[in-house]
Amino acid sequence: MALLILALVVGLGVLLLQPWGISNLASRPRPTQTYAEAVQRIEGLRAAEPAAMNPVCRFQFMTHNRQVERAIVLVHGYTTCPQQFHALGERFFDLGYNVLIAPLPHHGLADRMTAEHGQLTAEELVRYADEVVDIGQGLGEHVSMMGLSAGGVTTAWAAQNRADLDLAMMISPAFGFEQVPTPLTAAVMNVYTFLPDAFEWWDPVNKDVGGIPHAYPRYSRHALVQALRLGFATQAEARRAKPAAAKLIVVTNASDHSVNNELTRQVVEIWQARGANLVTYEFPADLRLDHDLIDPLQPAQNIEVVYPRLIEWLTAR
Repeated sequence: MALLILALVVGLGVLLLQPWGISNLASRPRPTQTYAEAVQRIEGLRAAEPAAMNPVCRFQFMTHNRQVERAIVLVHGYTTCPQQFHALGERFFDLGYNVLIAPLPHHGLADRMTAEHGQLTAEELVRYADEVVDIGQGLGEHVSMMGLSAGGVTTAWAAQNRADLDLAMMISPAFGFEQVPTPLTAAVMNVYTFLPDAFEWWDPVNKDVGGIPHAYPRYSRHALVQALRLGFATQAEARRAKPAAAKLIVVTNASDHSVNNELTRQVVEIWQARGANLVTYEFPADLRLDHDLIDPLQPAQNIEVVYPRLIEWLTAR
């Protein structure tokens, strides 16, 4: 009996260490064929936005009013909104890009204390990734995608699945979180999936006082679990097949204390073993950059260093 109990405990432990619920995520592309079709899809998404959106968080489209050589899709992080990437988007626009910045599902509401973002699912992130890449096809002859954190994982999913994506840049992708030991990430994800959701403050001291006005001050445990689900699904697909995108760029931040850079390195090694066209860069620790190194309103940002490097790395031939 003791051996049976031990075997059950060991079996449960092994099962717990494997990511659950990642096999039912699938890409379903519907790429636009023309600039006019892309604009029509954009207008449809704009019309469907909730009336309660923060105005700066609505769908952002910077266009040269025709299909150009290069278009870029910028994907913001969890609990923030398109405004995070607005200033960087303007720089790409000035370089001749058509620029698309769409709010993630349940993001950008004017009520910063909303619990809506706790409803976020990996399935929604997959649909979002397909939608923005689909639209990008009509905006540029060559399409790039850049995402930060959960947006980085969404970009990684697109890179793994979309052959019509010329380049994907993942910045500090949230394949895991620094507070969770790497070997236990899947187990923590599995456990929190079945626990009641809970919201916690990004800043436990100041809570909802101050902060970035277009970002939610709290995060949902369930929403973070969904970002991990998408990351594990991407990793599982990478073990089976080379990523579909033509080129991948992975950017880490040595002073980032939010995401787990070790898990990102593991995904990079899987891609490299598959023969992916991939390069990596890292912002050094002495820059003391925060996890959010994109938003100009982030107190620890240094965009005059970060933006030129990101643009240089993305545009390098």
